[in-house]
Amino acid sequence: MRKHSMTRIGAFASLAIMALAAPAVAQQKAPHDHGHAHAHATDDAVYKGYFEDSQIAARALSDWEGDWQSVYPLLMGGALDPVMQHKAEHGEKTAADYRAYYETGYRTDVDRIEIHGDKVSFHSAAGTVSGSYADDGYEILTYEKGNRGVRYVFRKVAGDAGAPAFIQFSDHAIAPVKAGHYHLYWGNDRAALLEELTNWPTYYPADLTESQIVAEMLAH
Repeated sequence: MRKHSMTRIGAFASLAIMALAAPAVAQQKAPHDHGHAHAHATDDAVYKGYFEDSQIAARALSDWEGDWQSVYPLLMGGALDPVMQHKAEHGEKTAADYRAYYETGYRTDVDRIEIHGDKVSFHSAAGTVSGSYADDGYEILTYEKGNRGVRYVFRKVAGDAGAPAFIQFSDHAIAPVKAGHYHLYWGNDRAALLEELTNWPTYYPADLTESQIVAEMLAH
């Protein structure tokens, strides 16, 4: 399995692009709560991109199994305005600035992705292309502000010519876990994809409503 450490300068961390104000860890009320609180603190650090190499583990495509919807149409239709406003209240940009940033980040014409077994199908207005994908390791990216991200890489082994040769998942996790959402990078050049840090099409479960997705984003 390929697993390399790479440095990327002058860009936001891909594993922190959707993080809002971190949820406060519950105050310890009894000795038996300590482990639970520690787990929350550890999870929050990983979500923000701070972790040790020893914490990273390989993941299977089954972590992203399911039917997924792009959030780009939700942003463009105004459904995510409360999220942009929340970011403005806790960040250093205006809601309009955040919207512009995420408009670049979320932009995609692939509005739905299905993942079942080793098959990944990309749905767009132009039609659907599918491919079978195999594990191709992971890459560790280090960013300007010191945090890091892990890209889990899969390569096409069969399928439509129009399906990308490589797909790379980033979902704030660094070990096996069922994804709640993810950012996906795809293309035919594995190395070039690792350089992409400004456009990260983002997907949530297809059965979630707009309000549920907003709630999920606000919770992070």
